[in-house]
Amino acid sequence: MKLSAVFALLTATAAAAPFGPGAADEPTKTQPLEKRATTVCGQWDSVQTGGYTVYNNLWGKDSGTGSQCLTVNGMSSNGLLSWSAAWSWSGGPYNVKSYPNAVVSAPAARLSAVSSIPTKWQWSYSGSNLVANVAYDLFTNSNCGTKPEYEIMVWLGALGGAGPISSTGSPIATVNIGGKAWRLYKGAHSQMTVFSFVAAAGNLNDYSGDLNGFVRYLTSSQGMPASQCLYSAGGGTEPFTGSNAKFTTTGYSLSISARG
Repeated sequence: MKLSAVFALLTATAAAAPFGPGAADEPTKTQPLEKRATTVCGQWDSVQTGGYTVYNNLWGKDSGTGSQCLTVNGMSSNGLLSWSAAWSWSGGPYNVKSYPNAVVSAPAARLSAVSSIPTKWQWSYSGSNLVANVAYDLFTNSNCGTKPEYEIMVWLGALGGAGPISSTGSPIATVNIGGKAWRLYKGAHSQMTVFSFVAAAGNLNDYSGDLNGFVRYLTSSQGMPASQCLYSAGGGTEPFTGSNAKFTTTGYSLSISARG
């Protein structure tokens, strides 16, 4: 992560929401998936299948030049979602251009009531001069609405020196969660407190775990209120720059179990 400190200190745009800035004011096209693969290329296009909504989400496209399309293949017989994003972006090297991502459909729940967030993710990347991440993104607030107060990112991949939002450019802790070491960064973006866990041993292309372990650590050790409400959880990739990129998810699952 050679450019981590540069990204962290020069920009606060490295975090993306399932709905990018201004998305609520933009026309959105959501398509139910048919038997064949569905491809969409519009800025706010999305595809629904198997309890997930997969977003193209070009929320930061105006910071550079390029294009992106999203293809959703659907659900496998063992309940895993398959999808991909093809993109090329140039310019604005310290700015995220988009966040193609798959968000699970689940009711909002207080963190104190969440018992588990099991997930599986098999992914790969190809292309030239790629700067991007692969990360889960969880959003919470105090009233179970849709205006985020906290963002929790879990980075499974950091390509080409991509680094997380950070107020100092350095991790505030290194922790072991789910049998793996993670470097924890803290910063701010759009009035949100952002916590980012980055895999310490390199990219995790085949991951299986419980994201609630990260949540429990933050509420017990980093002062995040357990009264916060988890209202959005998904996973995707944040491109900065690169050409002829293809991000492929061959298998993905994510669910939220909560009491009450």
